[in-house]
Amino acid sequence: MAPGGALGLPSEEEVRLAARALGDGAFQVELSVPGVHCGACINSVEKTLLALDNVRSARVNLSTRRVTIVWRGQDVPPLVSRLAAIGYPPHLFDTAGVSDDQTLPELIRAVAISGFAATNIMLLSVSVWSGADGATRDLFHWVSALIAVPALVFAGRIYYRSAWQALRHGRMNMDVPIAVGISLAYAMSLYETATGGHYAYFDATVSLLFFLLIGRTLDHVMREKARSAVIGLARLQPHGALVVGDGGERTYRPVIEIQTGDRLLIAAGERVPVDGVIETGQSVVDAAITNGESTPLRAAAGVELRAGMLNLTGPLTVIAQRPASQSFLAEMTRLMEAAEGGRARYRRIAERVSALYAPVVHLTALLTFAGWMLWAGDWHQAMTIAIAVLIITCPCALGLAVPIVHVVAARRLFEDGVMLKDGSALERMVDVDTVVFDKTGTLTLGALRLVNAADIAPEYLAVASDLAGHSRHPVAAAIHAVSIPFVERMEEVSEVPGFGLQGRSGTHLWRLGRASWAVANNDDKPGGTVLSRDGEPVARFVFEDTIRPMTRQTIADLIARNIHVEMLSGDNQTACDRVADTVGIERYSANLLPADKVSRLNDLASDGRKVLMVGDGLNDAPALAAARVSMAPATAADIGRNAADFVFLRNGLDAVLHTLDIARRADRLVRQNIVLAIIYNAIAVPIAIFGYVTPLIAAIAMSASSLLVIANALRLSAGRRNRGEATFVQTREVQA
Repeated sequence: MAPGGALGLPSEEEVRLAARALGDGAFQVELSVPGVHCGACINSVEKTLLALDNVRSARVNLSTRRVTIVWRGQDVPPLVSRLAAIGYPPHLFDTAGVSDDQTLPELIRAVAISGFAATNIMLLSVSVWSGADGATRDLFHWVSALIAVPALVFAGRIYYRSAWQALRHGRMNMDVPIAVGISLAYAMSLYETATGGHYAYFDATVSLLFFLLIGRTLDHVMREKARSAVIGLARLQPHGALVVGDGGERTYRPVIEIQTGDRLLIAAGERVPVDGVIETGQSVVDAAITNGESTPLRAAAGVELRAGMLNLTGPLTVIAQRPASQSFLAEMTRLMEAAEGGRARYRRIAERVSALYAPVVHLTALLTFAGWMLWAGDWHQAMTIAIAVLIITCPCALGLAVPIVHVVAARRLFEDGVMLKDGSALERMVDVDTVVFDKTGTLTLGALRLVNAADIAPEYLAVASDLAGHSRHPVAAAIHAVSIPFVERMEEVSEVPGFGLQGRSGTHLWRLGRASWAVANNDDKPGGTVLSRDGEPVARFVFEDTIRPMTRQTIADLIARNIHVEMLSGDNQTACDRVADTVGIERYSANLLPADKVSRLNDLASDGRKVLMVGDGLNDAPALAAARVSMAPATAADIGRNAADFVFLRNGLDAVLHTLDIARRADRLVRQNIVLAIIYNAIAVPIAIFGYVTPLIAAIAMSASSLLVIANALRLSAGRRNRGEATFVQTREVQA
């Protein structure tokens, strides 16, 4: 038995270790399924997995041949054995190896072998066409039959292997009719040769295989081009790093074995393998992967680094914060790949049609054969036409129409600093007629600076700094940056989303946040963020923030497109007035709790509005989830990024407008692709049934239809946008 289970398949324990917890007893694992290559395969894999107890979702990514499975409970369902039983033996998905393409070399070899055989058989056929007869003609036919054998065995095995796996497990896929068509063409030619017939079609049979393989190879290459962003991300992941032990010893460890708390040595010129914090050393770091900016950043002790960043000048010792599977780079890769895995409306329609392909096309070919036998009585002619029908009716173009556009759109968005989670979000983005913005961290950068620290008593500033260290809110970060140590111990610290932080020290209850929450029994409550002790205000905080670049221009462009714009904020009225006036928003609301934001979004939806919510904080997560479609900056809290459909990496708010443009262009291309696929089948199938298409022409037409929809989708990659920079700084009061 091979390591990891029978036939080298992963064991249940290995699947358990590779899975990651999602919360509420749910777990997710990614498995590589190399045998998946068409819509019928996707349907078989997903139906099989969803039939298992406790499996909640199963989504197949056709480009990466990867299936993402979510289940509930500690017991791992029999995922591996069940997939192997239906002919799709899975393996654990390795992000570092995603760019290791083993399919292309096999396809190229198959094209070369079939092309060589087709050329030689064609030369022999010229002699037959020129008038060779009798024994000479039969000799040339037998030689052609022998040359065709290695082409069918070595080059045709790509189709035969797939078709056999499907048939032996009692199902059909798109390669079954192709394998049947090639085999029937060869068998028919062999029969003609054995009976001394005048015509044999070994040249057409091998040429048919040759053109089918060319089409599949080009299809594969163009798919790889479409998902080149994912491949590029995978190449940013180092294979391992030097781990420094407690005694100073250095051991090279593969990236998948790096654990939280490991001390890593990152030399100049190396990429950061996992998310971590610098312990010692100073350097300049290329952080373009996280912020999209070309200017390197200075890094020293205490600075957080993300996986994929490039260390440029000096050695750094970094403490790993999380394993590679949970790193920023892994999250971006998952987001990119999830773009094709989503079940958008058009894609569901295309997949349902593709799932009906095998039975319908076989029935059509059978009826065509029977019809021509009744009409002409020539079994040879009837068989040739039936073979052409088998091949030309492949719905590959329809199966690719939607996902290939989503893959190209995801790549285009990624190149411009926007991560797409789900292809269905593109469809929902198209209909947006209202954009709702959060304020702090969204319309502003959220990089607040406390400007009145000198006016606050040191003991109160120390308490506030200690409390603020338990939150990632921009206000808390600005207070904690003061870093005044609190000599007493703060206990029972908790964050109340939308209100602030509270904790106990001795007999005192301290609260830092919204004045209406922190201050009790006081009608004259101060505005802004306050610190209270036992309900009495003891300090008030004022901050300085920066408006996010391109904000005013983006909002002006949205309004010019007749898109309604609002701002919903938990901040005080004065601060909201200033920001709204600066960026040009007329409709806005202040002092809102998370539930108030959700209520406003529901009201807009009730009025028929299609709302895009853009927010970043812990208190924005419910609103992001409630909106029709949502966006969050990469600086958002984890829960905010997880709730959003899009995550933008750059500072500029023009990412919103750019995403809207790409979504609308993608929608047009999807519609065009579906129309092209339908027109192809509407024209090609009747022509083939009426006998006007040879099997060879059918193979060329089938491949051309797939390449046409892929080439149309790649048009989305054309053109780049110009970026501008605009920064506004203002001093204002900000509420937690």
